[in-house]
Amino acid sequence: MTGLRAKQKADRNRRILEAATSLFREVGYDSARIEDIAERAEVSVGTFYNYYENKGDILVAAVSMEVEEVLQSGKAIVENPPPGPFEALQALIDQYFDHSLVYLNKEMWRTAMATSIQQPESPFSRRYTELDKRLCDQVSMLVQKLQLRGAVTPGLDAAAVGQMAFNNLNMMFIEFVKDEAMTLETLKERVTRQNRPLALLISGPRTQ
Repeated sequence: MTGLRAKQKADRNRRILEAATSLFREVGYDSARIEDIAERAEVSVGTFYNYYENKGDILVAAVSMEVEEVLQSGKAIVENPPPGPFEALQALIDQYFDHSLVYLNKEMWRTAMATSIQQPESPFSRRYTELDKRLCDQVSMLVQKLQLRGAVTPGLDAAAVGQMAFNNLNMMFIEFVKDEAMTLETLKERVTRQNRPLALLISGPRTQ
């Protein structure tokens, strides 16, 4: 029975989260009401509050779900990356970008980013910062793996290179969510152009 109750609780939570994110996309984060989220998820308002205190909690849960799935997909690339730095970075970064609008739209990302900056000591901001760090660490792990293979220059600070690559892709993603007209393809093309010289600079003897 314990396992069944846990499954029912997880299913209910998933329904609430999916209902909220779909409503946010349809009417906007600010206009979405908790009563409407509960109705769409087929739960009572009281049940909603058993899971989340407010819409902000829902938003951070959506960001977490997004990033956790991206990290899991990226793990396979890090474990067995393409042979060269350029191809490997592109595979990982494209994976991040391709998944970025699955649960959140640009408005939701802007709200999440603004909240993390405006309330730096809040649980939301700490969680957002932690997720960013895990993504950054994964990029650094990819560069370190390539270095072990001889595809990245020996002696280079692979962790720092990964941080540089992540900081750039993160800044470009911010520019993307700020601009409603920018397409995902445009974002990927711009980051690809920026990654090409970086990959060339760090390439080791096996890729030169």
